[in-house]
Amino acid sequence: MYRIGWFSTGRGQGSLNLLKAIVQAIADKIITAEISFVFCSREPGDAPGSDVYLRQVRDYGLNLVSFSSKRFMPDLRKKGKTDPAALNRWRNAFDAEVMKRLAPFPADINVLAGYMLVVGDIMCQKYNMVNLHPAAPDGPAGTWQEVIWQLIEKRAESSGNMMHLVTEELDRGAPITYVTFPIAGGDFDPLWADMEKKRRQKSLKELAREEGEQNPLFKKIREEGVKREIPLVIQTVRAFAEGRIRLKNRTVFEGNTVLSGPYCLTREIEKTL
Repeated sequence: MYRIGWFSTGRGQGSLNLLKAIVQAIADKIITAEISFVFCSREPGDAPGSDVYLRQVRDYGLNLVSFSSKRFMPDLRKKGKTDPAALNRWRNAFDAEVMKRLAPFPADINVLAGYMLVVGDIMCQKYNMVNLHPAAPDGPAGTWQEVIWQLIEKRAESSGNMMHLVTEELDRGAPITYVTFPIAGGDFDPLWADMEKKRRQKSLKELAREEGEQNPLFKKIREEGVKREIPLVIQTVRAFAEGRIRLKNRTVFEGNTVLSGPYCLTREIEKTL
């Protein structure tokens, strides 16, 4: 049976939704696999949101490994806020403890699903890990908020989401799978027209500061992206479990051939929407 490792900080509803989706996909036999473990970087009492998450993992009957990043070597972690070398020492020390705890639970692929820590180089080299990024492979870097404002600034006509290889450089790993969707035409056209009117009076920075996530165009782009995030995670794990793609030595293969570019899942995902 194909084995999935699941990493999360369990901060809120988004993490719960991802966990629920993968559990349901396995129950519905969309994915032929099992969850080897769920690792949470918080322990009971760290935060109300993660307490709910930890209870849900237990209710599902999954192997739960929780280890608090907040409580681990707090002095070195605090020093790391201004000292990159100290932060790297803390990160690798924390990851080493995590790997000890995960040793009894082998996994073929490890999915970062709302995991709010940067993974150190040692863990990246030992584990096959993938992460969700809210942009297409050739799209902007940054948080989902930063991505959307960059798309608006460039007057982009499409966007997407991708799953990429986790490396020690944040969001710099090679794209593995992706989905794209249009952000022009149809319902988008009046929103772009309204944005253009506003930009003739104010800068984009001013609009971002004043309207933020409530800007209608911003909200619509985010809505279309969120709609495809969970399906991308599910279809990516499915592609791995079925052997259509695989990771070996941090290289992606399609069958026995090195994948020349990221694997497009747009067709499969659009069928589910």
